[in-house]
Amino acid sequence: MSHPSADVRPNADPSFEIIPVWRNVSPGVIAELSGLWAQTGAIGDPASAATRGQQAVCIGRDASGAICAVGTAVIRTLPRLRQPMYFYRQFFAPGFRGQRQTVPFFRRACDILQAHDAQLAVPEALGVLVELENTLLAARYVHACDPHSGTTFIGYSPRGLQLRVSYFDHARLFPPALPGRRREGRLPTRE
Repeated sequence: MSHPSADVRPNADPSFEIIPVWRNVSPGVIAELSGLWAQTGAIGDPASAATRGQQAVCIGRDASGAICAVGTAVIRTLPRLRQPMYFYRQFFAPGFRGQRQTVPFFRRACDILQAHDAQLAVPEALGVLVELENTLLAARYVHACDPHSGTTFIGYSPRGLQLRVSYFDHARLFPPALPGRRREGRLPTRE
């Protein structure tokens, strides 16, 4: 996932720190995320919040140390794509929106997921899949390939929302998953 303009360095804004937590989310972070989601009305059910918290890829902390952003991912295979992807969601606290952190945060999350996938003997996914729920963001993405975000348009979800992917560097196709069944056949190797 080569991103010529990606912000892979620590964030230049000292009031915002991006912290990787993928597959190593502490109970304290889950509690903080649950509190953020409950306070903002994003996820009110504690069990759902705990489940989503376990899926955190990275968190953003503001100058006071409070979590103000989170990116989560879970492996999904879209019926039409028939390939496993990290289905990614991103949430910013209302007070931290509009500060031009959306794309750098997303790109950092993609880098974290790619680094994780690259160290596995057998890859889990081809890249990152995003469903653009925010209508303001979706209105900005009018090009099939967007170099700023590193995403490519692949169609619309059943909800009518844009689907975009960011493929990992050197991603190799898996044998196609059969509709309603798990992947079959030989998995791609890193050769």
